[in-house]
Amino acid sequence: CPADPRGSSAEARPSGRQAQGRRRHRWAELAHAADGIRADGDAEAADAPRPGRQKPPGQPGAGSRGSNACCFCWCCCCSCSCLTVRNQEDQRPTIASHELRADLPTWEESPAPTLEEVNAWAQSFDKLMVTPAGRNAFREFLRTEFSEENMLFWMACEELKKEANKNIIEEKARIIYEDYISILSPKEVSLDSRVREVINRNMVEPSQHIFDDAQLQIYTLMHRDSYPRFMNSAVYKDLLQSLSEKSIEA
Repeated sequence: CPADPRGSSAEARPSGRQAQGRRRHRWAELAHAADGIRADGDAEAADAPRPGRQKPPGQPGAGSRGSNACCFCWCCCCSCSCLTVRNQEDQRPTIASHELRADLPTWEESPAPTLEEVNAWAQSFDKLMVTPAGRNAFREFLRTEFSEENMLFWMACEELKKEANKNIIEEKARIIYEDYISILSPKEVSLDSRVREVINRNMVEPSQHIFDDAQLQIYTLMHRDSYPRFMNSAVYKDLLQSLSEKSIEA
């Protein structure tokens, strides 16, 4: 039998029922895609700030997927301001410490000693330490022996005893501890373990007398060790000779 000339076209062209099924399937895909787009839009709208309730810059939203640059740098935006405030707060005690450290005496102004005063220094260590001129001369000698920190520590403790403000006492005690008690300090003074242990315990709430035992120990050390050498040093002998010559001329 001759072939139906419409056979090929009938096979290539779907029937009406098949075409209708394909159209329904296509509309279902389009509707599903539209729902997905609408869902994404709702999520982005939820992330967007509402009128009257603006979202803080850099705060991540509930539906954010990391594409927002502000959300990406939230740690930077927020922590930068926090770090700035924290750095400013950290600088406050540093400035206060610098000012208080400047208040601690490193050199005492005093009139030139008289011949009688210099002669009295040879009588006892107490008479040497009771006058500013005697302490300055003794410090000059200690500097030649690289032990000036002993006198500086003793003077700082004397200054601490004059304070009455609790906050200043705590700050000055911390400065003295860091400068002369800490084993990491280049100006550390020589103290026994018992005194160090007492100081470490009392540093939780320091008072103006926290270093009394350490001060007495350093005073005794200077008296027994450095004072005899000072009396035989060129510093003392030159000063005594100069004042004696001036007294004779007068």
